[in-house]
Amino acid sequence: MPHDERDFLHLDGYEAETSQVEVQFWQHIEGEQDMLTLLAEHHTDDARNSFYVLHNGAVTWGIPGEPQIVALHLQRDPDARTFRFEHRELPLPAMAQSWLISRGCPKEAIRLPDGMGTRAADEATRALQERLMTDGDHFALLTSYTDDTSARPKTVVLLRALDERAPLPFRVLLEEANLDSGTHTLREGGFATFEAATEWWENHFAGDAAALPTAPPPVRRSPVPTVPARPAPTAPPRGRGR
Repeated sequence: MPHDERDFLHLDGYEAETSQVEVQFWQHIEGEQDMLTLLAEHHTDDARNSFYVLHNGAVTWGIPGEPQIVALHLQRDPDARTFRFEHRELPLPAMAQSWLISRGCPKEAIRLPDGMGTRAADEATRALQERLMTDGDHFALLTSYTDDTSARPKTVVLLRALDERAPLPFRVLLEEANLDSGTHTLREGGFATFEAATEWWENHFAGDAAALPTAPPPVRRSPVPTVPARPAPTAPPRGRGR
C-alpha cells in the first residue's frame, strides 16, 4: 500500500539541496506521495544513495496511457543534511531497474520481491525481463501506452535501437497481465522501419494485429540517449472514467 514519503524515502531531517530541487521534488515525487507504492528499494551502506522502483497510482486518473512506474535515485549529503534526486517515469519495472542499475545500483539488490505484483507466466517472460534489466541502454524509449482499464491490463512500448546498424532497430514490447491467475507475459517484436512498427502498433489497438515478429537480442552497447530521433505514434484514442 502507499507509504508516507518522509518515512519510506528516509528523508527525515533532510532538506532539498536548492529551492529548485525542492520545487521539482514536490512536482514529481512529494506531491503524489500518498499514491506511491514501493515495489523495490536499495540503500548504500553510507546512506548517501537510495534507489527505488515505485508505482504511481495517481497516473491512472491522469492522461490515459501514461507510464505508471517511477525510477527514483536519491542522493543525500549526511553532513549538510541535504538531498537531490533524479527520476524517470517508465512503462515497465524492468526498464526502471535498468535505469537504476546504470546509475550504480546493484542488479540483485533492486529485484522486485516475491508477491509484488503479478509474476512471470513463463520462461520467455523471465528471460526478457532479465535482459531488459541490464541491456536497457541499447534502446531509446519513443513512446508507450499502459491500458489498465480491463481485467487484463497491458502495456505496449516502442523503442529505437541506438546502434544505427542494427538490422531491426525498432522494437515493440508487449506486456499482458492476467489478474485471475496473477501472472503476466512479456514479448518483444523487431521491425526494420519506424513505419512498420507503428503500423503494428495501430493495428494492435484497433484489434487487428498479427503476432509480434521475433527479434534477436542486441549485440552492441551504446550511450544512454537523451532525445528520441523520431516522432512517437499517436496514442490510441481510449477514454477512461474519472
